[in-house]
Amino acid sequence: MKHTLIFGHKIPDTDSVCAAITLSNLKNELNESSKPYILSEVNRETEFVLDYFEVETPKLLKNVKLQINDLNYDKIEPFKPEYPVFYAYHYMHEKTLRTLPVTDNENKLVGIITMKDIAMNLINTEQKTLTTSYDNIINTLDARPITKFDEIIDGEIVVTAFYFETLKSRNVVDSSSIVIVGDRYDVVELAIENKAKLIIITGNLDIPERLVEYAKNNKVNLIISPYKTYYTAKNISLAKPVSEIMTKTHLVKFYEDTYLEDIKEELESTRHSKFPIIAKDNTYLGIMGRAHLLNPSKKRVILVDHNEYGQSADGLEEAEIAEIIDHHKIGDISTSLPISFRNIPVGSTNTIIYYMYKENAINIDKKMAGLMISGILSDTLMLKSPTTTKNDTEAVHDLARTLNISIHEYCMLMFKAGTSLSGKTIEDVLYQDFKRFDVSSKKIGVSQVFTMGIEEIMNKKEEYIKYIDSIADLRGYYLNIMAVTDIINEGSYMFYTSEREKLVKNIFELKEAYQGVYIPKCVSRKKQIVPSIINALHHI
Repeated sequence: MKHTLIFGHKIPDTDSVCAAITLSNLKNELNESSKPYILSEVNRETEFVLDYFEVETPKLLKNVKLQINDLNYDKIEPFKPEYPVFYAYHYMHEKTLRTLPVTDNENKLVGIITMKDIAMNLINTEQKTLTTSYDNIINTLDARPITKFDEIIDGEIVVTAFYFETLKSRNVVDSSSIVIVGDRYDVVELAIENKAKLIIITGNLDIPERLVEYAKNNKVNLIISPYKTYYTAKNISLAKPVSEIMTKTHLVKFYEDTYLEDIKEELESTRHSKFPIIAKDNTYLGIMGRAHLLNPSKKRVILVDHNEYGQSADGLEEAEIAEIIDHHKIGDISTSLPISFRNIPVGSTNTIIYYMYKENAINIDKKMAGLMISGILSDTLMLKSPTTTKNDTEAVHDLARTLNISIHEYCMLMFKAGTSLSGKTIEDVLYQDFKRFDVSSKKIGVSQVFTMGIEEIMNKKEEYIKYIDSIADLRGYYLNIMAVTDIINEGSYMFYTSEREKLVKNIFELKEAYQGVYIPKCVSRKKQIVPSIINALHHI
């Protein structure tokens, strides 16, 4: 059973990353296999939290688009290149296969053989010579071995229809001959005398002991076929190894992590209907047919801390959304079937997950408690944000008791790590917590930067404004706002698209708007900034 993928929004913050981890842990405790992921690199605050509680950073998830490994392709057992074509034919016939993968001893794909390959080989090839193993001939003809001196039999097939004198006078039989003969023991003796490569006695007839001894003395390979001469001659060519007739080059094969959208053109242009699937190291995995593309097994995902396509993983429309846990406004995501959707007006997604643990009577260990409390304190700004509810407060105090930590002291450590702008570019700062919204067909961007002192931003004020304006021009944003939230003083400094000064004035009900204007008691993007933007745009 494949695991469920759990992840937050595209630009992960502490609440979304911690929510993915804590929810995944809960699901696994409930025997629902899952793994947490992130959609981009974590910020410094989140990095501090994960290090502090010694929790591994989730793996990066590029997208949830359909890949070949999402298909229920056939796990056909591969064949070995040294096996006889005879075996391949009967194996394919029994299993009703048209395509058979061929692998080496390390399970690396080396070729493909089809029923058509076998048929065309029998029709088009003059079966004059044969190079194969002694054992392949024994197995193909269900023959009895009498003498064996060579592992590999390489020679020209001779069916002895001539008179003995003709065979002898024309030197038809020599040391490179594979002689097929019935009970014509004079011919057998001649073949042994000329040290034929292999003698096949047909009709399941016993051979005189003196000829067996003669064959041993001359080191001639000798076997007895249970079949008549015609059948033996017709089927000996099937003793050749699969490697001799399989397709080895220009194979149309696909890697397991290839996206279905990337192979569409190739599938349309090829006449093949079956395709081997391999891993990056060329290890064989299975066979895909065109029919497998009709009903792929979509990736099963759970979204935390968001419920909008624009904020989620690329290719989400190709995935199966199983559940959403969020505390934001209802977005634009829709599903074809009913799902579990918890959308509760609290300050943090981790608050919701905390109560889910309680509902299911699952113990919250110290690592999970540390992640939960960090997510809640981060999103509620140490319980000072207007989004804070009594549920958030109750959860934080209970988790703090479990951890035996001071809420204020831990918060200061976390915020100090998260608000440092050292080594960051203007682009890094603006996009570290950036969310896009679509309001009245207008694209809006709101970045929130937390700080414990505004000086670092103010010292580069003009550069920030120039960059904010460039985003509007280059990426088609009607309005960009960067809210620099002062955690200590509980207010935010606003920087915005220059030509939208009048709109910003209306948004925040200001007598005067200017770059870096301070809005006291404004700390929540979700509950204060975004609703104000939406209201102002609706009145344009």
